[in-house]
Amino acid sequence: MPISTHKRCVTTQEKRTTREKLRNLILPPGPKTVAEPEKELRFTRAAQAPLFYVITAIAVAAAIGILILSTQKWGMSPPPMQKWWWLIVPDLFIGWWFFRLALRCSQHAYLILTPLGVEIFPFFKAHKNLQVIYWTQIVEAEVSSQKLTLHFSEQKNSGVVVSLRPILPKQRELLKKAIDGRMNQSK
Repeated sequence: MPISTHKRCVTTQEKRTTREKLRNLILPPGPKTVAEPEKELRFTRAAQAPLFYVITAIAVAAAIGILILSTQKWGMSPPPMQKWWWLIVPDLFIGWWFFRLALRCSQHAYLILTPLGVEIFPFFKAHKNLQVIYWTQIVEAEVSSQKLTLHFSEQKNSGVVVSLRPILPKQRELLKKAIDGRMNQSK
């Protein structure tokens, strides 16, 4: 391979990685691809995402309002918020942060049912604080409208309680059917 062609390949790869880094800085990366997606059920925090999208819209609208009020005279001299233009930057940062949070809630898993068991992902530092509960550990499971309770003993004195509020109500019904089906299968 001639040297000039090699330099072009390296430059293209560097640009691609820089572009990807910039994209990941602005938007969070999506979930990783799954080797066998037909063997698992993923439940995201989709019920929490709308709140963060609304906060994003309010923050961006406030930034636009401040921009208009700090630059347009509207027959007055000087503009009403001329010295407050710097508030646009924190508003846009807040909007960007909540938008990333909303995308994360929409895309990334909260609960995953796999052939091995139930994977529970916490809101922050999911890669470090992931909790896997194997089906062999679960003696009984109860799914109500607000929580999932996984019992580790017949006496129901040990186990895990997971809130289902981050999951959409229609998905809660699917989760109940899946858990009940898996528990009936193991009996």
